[in-house]
Amino acid sequence: MMFRKTFLAACMASLATVATLPAAFAQQGKTVIKLGWATADSPQDPSAIGARAFKTALEAASKGSIEVQLFPNRQLGDEKPMVEGLRFGTVDAAIITNAVVAQLEPAFQLNDLPFLYANETQARKVLDGSVGAEMGRRLDAKGVVVLGYMEAGFRNMINNKKPVTTPGDVVGVKYRVMQNPVFIDMFTALGGSAVPMAWGETFTAVQQGMIDGLELPLAFIDSLKVYEVTKYLSQTNHTYTALELLVSKRTLGKLTAEQRSAVTEAAKLAVAEQRKVNFEHTQQMIEVLKGKGMVVNAVQDPAAFRKAVLPVYEKFRTSIGPDLLASALDQVK
Repeated sequence: MMFRKTFLAACMASLATVATLPAAFAQQGKTVIKLGWATADSPQDPSAIGARAFKTALEAASKGSIEVQLFPNRQLGDEKPMVEGLRFGTVDAAIITNAVVAQLEPAFQLNDLPFLYANETQARKVLDGSVGAEMGRRLDAKGVVVLGYMEAGFRNMINNKKPVTTPGDVVGVKYRVMQNPVFIDMFTALGGSAVPMAWGETFTAVQQGMIDGLELPLAFIDSLKVYEVTKYLSQTNHTYTALELLVSKRTLGKLTAEQRSAVTEAAKLAVAEQRKVNFEHTQQMIEVLKGKGMVVNAVQDPAAFRKAVLPVYEKFRTSIGPDLLASALDQVK
């Protein structure tokens, strides 16, 4: 009798397993795209906003045939390793800071030129037009496809020594910068000491006094809690931060024509949504950061900064491409 009960229980368990097989197979039949980024997974983080918008849009546009899995906080690696992974197909998709993309394709150095864009409208006009398309074509040749240009707003200087109101206030201050020659030369031109450093090392370096400060968009100062280790926030607005939504060319090659079309459609929707939400958050961020203890000041004379960094434009004209730079400058006049 005991044997019979055990046998029947086993049969029922087997039937239950069989009943779930179609759903399991359907799940396995989905195409999974793993999307990574280096910063926090918070409602205010620009990359997180973009990642979640893309996930929602693509899963809808693909009618459920694609599942987007999210990997924040450098779970797929720091930004530079993620870009390398995109080239070789070991990373499917990522949202990467422009300065890191520029290490692979120098044309992207255009976006990092200090004081190039006066506002988001100018930047979007350039990136959504022929200049952005040309940069995308050059990156495509290296195995990485630009799906769209998201944004984190303008970068500002933060440090523990003093407020920045003139170029002279940058002199002698050690700033962490991304591992990008445009940023290094910009701070050098202003008389500062540029310390190239991957993001994963930065928070501790500021905390321990190895560097005096860094420069970030307002939203990242909050989402990464940099206000905990820095005091002065100066609204220099020196560089517009584009965030490229990227996908590996190898990953795209594995998709059906319909899925590739869904990816393109979803990217447009996600970029528009990310820009809108991030801009709204940025408008509120100064008061938020003041409330968290930062001493905030505006810069009254940006022209003095622009004059100091003019040699940077000449130095990178050739690597960016003279025609590409001229076209961008013409559009932002």
